[in-house]
Amino acid sequence: MKSTPSPKALVAVLALAGITVSLQQTFVIPLLPQLPRLLGASPSDTSWAITATLLAGAVSIPTIGRLADMWGKRRMLLVCLVVLTAGSVVAALSTSLAWLVVGRAMQGLGAAVVSLGISLMRDQLPAPRLASATAVMSTSLGVGGSLGLPLSALLAQYANWRVLFWAAAGLAALAALLVLAVVPESKQRAGGRFDAVGAVLLAGALVCLLLAISKGVSWGWGSPVTAGLFVAAAVLLAAFGWWELRTRQPLIDLRVSRRPQVLLTNTASVVFGYAMLTSSLVFTQLLQLPAITEYGFGEPILVAGLLQAPGGLCMVATSPLSARITVASGPRTTLMVGALVVATGYTSAALFHSQIWHLLLSTSVVGAGIGLAYGAMPSLIMSAVPVTQTAAANSLNNLCRALGTSTASAMAGLLLATMTTMVGELTVPSETAFVTILVIGAAAALIALIVACFIPRRTATEQPVSAPTASQRSELHTGTR
Repeated sequence: MKSTPSPKALVAVLALAGITVSLQQTFVIPLLPQLPRLLGASPSDTSWAITATLLAGAVSIPTIGRLADMWGKRRMLLVCLVVLTAGSVVAALSTSLAWLVVGRAMQGLGAAVVSLGISLMRDQLPAPRLASATAVMSTSLGVGGSLGLPLSALLAQYANWRVLFWAAAGLAALAALLVLAVVPESKQRAGGRFDAVGAVLLAGALVCLLLAISKGVSWGWGSPVTAGLFVAAAVLLAAFGWWELRTRQPLIDLRVSRRPQVLLTNTASVVFGYAMLTSSLVFTQLLQLPAITEYGFGEPILVAGLLQAPGGLCMVATSPLSARITVASGPRTTLMVGALVVATGYTSAALFHSQIWHLLLSTSVVGAGIGLAYGAMPSLIMSAVPVTQTAAANSLNNLCRALGTSTASAMAGLLLATMTTMVGELTVPSETAFVTILVIGAAAALIALIVACFIPRRTATEQPVSAPTASQRSELHTGTR
């Protein structure tokens, strides 16, 4: 058994693992315009390099969360990092679109790393350090996403495109080695049997739902395929709920998940996930639009990506503040403050976007709000669920955020494709389209604020989140619930 690690080292290693996973989600974006030429495929087919990662991540997050509670969080964290490394190698060596999609799907299987890291922190860290540690881990998802675009654009511009995936493989392998060296295995185990039926039903529902959302713009929202996928998702989700309420050892304990604090936090996470992605979708495109439009800036993708970095840095800067507010007033207050800050950032951008510094200021404000809110969500979840369900509950919360970001991508794609204007011989998204997306982002943040208002307040008798006692550990090892 490993000796107790330094809390700083533990947090640093787990945060690095989280950043590694979030980086691979944006690494491929600068390559998308080049992939049809590089791999001899159509643009619609190469979009599967994004869709495959999204679908694999959605399927793996709840499944790996439950397995982590049963078999060990560190063990499943290592599995995720190893698969991520292997997927990056497959993508780097790919000579066809099919192999690239396989590699990207394997990368997507690492999406559960952030929720597993937060769960390990709950088991390993003393209660006074937990709020700040989970804030850092939560914001790693946004930090990696903000920094991934400029880094990948830089590598894509000055090196072979395969270097992107070799870099991802090296970083994932390094994270895995550091986890082996620093992070001990958790003593908390739920035991029991894996709910294979529930996993299949939920995986099927998520694949149908996310496939319809991500491909709805290109297939047509009213097409039989899109409509059929939405219907199938609804039927499978209903079957999943029916099964989970009747099986003794469910994949997701819906009785716990419907507790007001958990249910409302997950609802706010969906809306907040929507709000988070809006800045990247809008600001990056505005910066790259030709200056002749009078609202674009004509910057290359490298510059546009670099201008997203301040948002990620603000996430890092506000994570300690998020922890302090959580300790002083509770995570509910932190979530509300974060939502209000995000709404302010998007409102500012909708009103003022004629100068680059306007966009820099707005993306920084939005990043600060996301840093505040993302640090609060795990605290709200973990204070409302048993220690034997920590990984599964955090994974469900992570999945809710992913559903929100997927919906934001689809909505933005629809608006940018339908609200267009002619500039010379070019058809480009209109300024109204960008303003509409920003207003919707602000509205989403305000909806998250309203939802957070109904989350139960922290009471004087509420116990801080901490590791279980020795007697509780003994009960955990019996494998019963």
